[in-house]
Parts: sequence; C-alpha cells; structure tokens
Amino acid sequence: MNFPKDLLLKQKAIPGIIGGLGPLAHTTFEQILIEQSTKRGVKRDQDYPLWLLINAANIPDRTESLLGKVESCVPWLVKYGKFLESAGVDFLVVPCNTAHAFYEPVQSHFKIPWIHLIDCTTEFIIENYHDIKKIGILSTDGTLRAALYHNSLIKAGFIPISLQLGSEFQKLIMNTIYDLSWGIKATGSKISPPAQKNLRTIVDYLASLGAEIVIAGCSELSVGFYETEKLALPWLDPLEIIANVTLDLAFGYRKIVNL
Repeated sequence: MNFPKDLLLKQKAIPGIIGGLGPLAHTTFEQILIEQSTKRGVKRDQDYPLWLLINAANIPDRTESLLGKVESCVPWLVKYGKFLESAGVDFLVVPCNTAHAFYEPVQSHFKIPWIHLIDCTTEFIIENYHDIKKIGILSTDGTLRAALYHNSLIKAGFIPISLQLGSEFQKLIMNTIYDLSWGIKATGSKISPPAQKNLRTIVDYLASLGAEIVIAGCSELSVGFYETEKLALPWLDPLEIIANVTLDLAFGYRKIVNL
C-alpha cells in the first residue's frame, strides 16, 4: 500500500492494548508500532498514533489457565477489555498469542472488536507468500494445545508443521520461554546464550521436517528471534503483522468491522 508521504490524514480510530501478558510483549509491540510509523513517513511527535494501554500483568498465565492449573483468564481479559472500551477505544489488540485461545468467550462481552492476531498472521501469509505451503510454528503449550495456528493455517490451505506436545523439542521451547534463570521471560531483552542456542536448534529441526518459514507464535519468541542470528529459516513476527493492521485501522486504511 502506498501511504501519503507526509501522513497528513487524521487518525480515525483509537487502539486499546491489553499489555503485560509477558514482560516484553507490549513494549516490543509498541516499539514496532513506532518503527512501522516511521517507515510510513512519520516525522513529528504529533503524527504518531494515539493509543491506550493497560499493563495487565496480573492476568493468570495463559498456558497454565488452559491446562486448568490456575483460574480462567476470561474474566480478567473481559475486565481489562471493558476498562479500555469504557475509556473510548475503538478496537482492542492483545499482543499475546496464547490469549487468543480465550477469544470467543471474551469477545462476546464487548461492543468493539478484538483484532485476531492469529487470523491476521494467516491473512498476511496468504497475501505475501504465494509459493509457500509448509509453515513452521513455534509456540507455547497453550497455543499448541488450542491449535490456534493449526486451525487458521489449515483453513487457508497451508500445511502447519509444529512440535508435539510433551516432546523434547517442545519442552526446549517452554524452557526457553519460562526458565527462571535464563528463559526469555526472566532475562528480558538480554536474550541468554542458551535461549539463542535453543531457538537455532529448534528452527533447524523444523527445517528438517520441511518447513519453509517459521512463525514466532509467542511474543517472547518474537523478542528472542530478533536477537538470534544464523537461523536456518526466515521467520515471521505476528507482533509486526498486527502492528501494521493496527496502524491501518487507526488511520482508516482498513475498515473496522463493528460487532
């Protein structure tokens, strides 16, 4: 899409972001919003979009919630979504892949749409990767158990390739995200050498299974991939994809479908 060089169009809609679902999820997402805005021609403070964010760090862990180990995330997501809705936002964005396992019961409580991260990622692949069929998926146990990317990709005609629940490689992914000493949630933006090594190892494995590209299906994995070199496959960042959708909706390049 060709955007006006001076980006003089006034903002049409205000995004509301439920953050805190991972210590770096929303900060990385906001950084990408800024970076993508500059790529679209923004030069002044006043040209960047307005958005509202709540750092909802006390929402239960999404994977543990799906496994029944902690309480349901639904009332928490509803609570913070309604808070943003009452503040006047026009649509919601949740920069957490696994949270979308609760999409339907949560969305039914709002009058504004929650933009679906996984479906937007699939749409991006359809529009930009015409010759690719086999898509590698790296995600939490929760996202994998809910088959979020599997269902979306299969519906679109792709072949998802992922790790098996309980497998050594999936355990490696979960440790890379959650380990209290060197995992990405624990170390923040300083991605540890063990985490980087694991990401390379697992991408190598997906490549050996025939994957042509990899989706970073967890916001911590997005952070990790940005800091990891020499990956065997190109990778897609759903946070970057949803950031551009957010900007499109905010400035009227896409239409918001009201519920």
